[in-house]
Amino acid sequence: MGALRKILVIACSVFITGNTYAEPKIVEFSADAVISAPQQNMRQTKLFVSEKAVRNESVVNEQVIVEIVYPQEGRAVLINNPLKSYVEKVFDRQNNKKNNDTPCDQISNAICEKLGNENIDGHDTEKWQIISENRGRKLRTLHWMDIKRKLAIREFFPDGSVAELKMLQKEKINGRNTEKWQRTLSRPDGKSAVSYQWYDPGLKIAIKEELPGGYIRELKNIVVSKQPDDLFSVPGDYAKIVSQPDVRPEYTNR
Repeated sequence: MGALRKILVIACSVFITGNTYAEPKIVEFSADAVISAPQQNMRQTKLFVSEKAVRNESVVNEQVIVEIVYPQEGRAVLINNPLKSYVEKVFDRQNNKKNNDTPCDQISNAICEKLGNENIDGHDTEKWQIISENRGRKLRTLHWMDIKRKLAIREFFPDGSVAELKMLQKEKINGRNTEKWQRTLSRPDGKSAVSYQWYDPGLKIAIKEELPGGYIRELKNIVVSKQPDDLFSVPGDYAKIVSQPDVRPEYTNR
């Protein structure tokens, strides 16, 4: 389920920076994914999550864009309803071959080593060393992962930056019981950046995040229920287009 969790994170763009892995069974739900920023128009997509796929519906240039991602199959489809057609994209299947037992299962070309267990501010964590490669350079990072929530409580980065995650309080937002967390990223030059997230223990993701500068991403109108199978399949009479157009929904934010 780790691969699906990562796709969900990308799709709704609400999860704090850091890795999740080895998550239990996915909770099926639907929601409105809303992104807002100062002096910018609010962006909104409809999100449907099942155990095996994530469906996004957005409006781009007055056209409804539907994208369905099947992480366990290593593919995604972009549907054009007016033309009754779709294109298919195959993405990196490497993560799907792993067993989702380490943070490295969500990182390509990386090696993970568990260094032990530590308690940080009352949270039981696993300490991991991750060695990755970027342009021929080996990069080493350290991550203390909350065993219960699979959140990165503390992180050390190659440039000397340190990220700390602390729970502030329990708070109910958008009809959901959440935990409010503060993430502080401290840089070697003495500067720091603070962000907040509201983690939903029931869904096992953050349903709201506030970033520096007034940038807010959140899930609203959340309805937990079994999602219809037909939401995650292409209609049988739709034609498959071989060449993929250079069109991506705005919500991907890659």
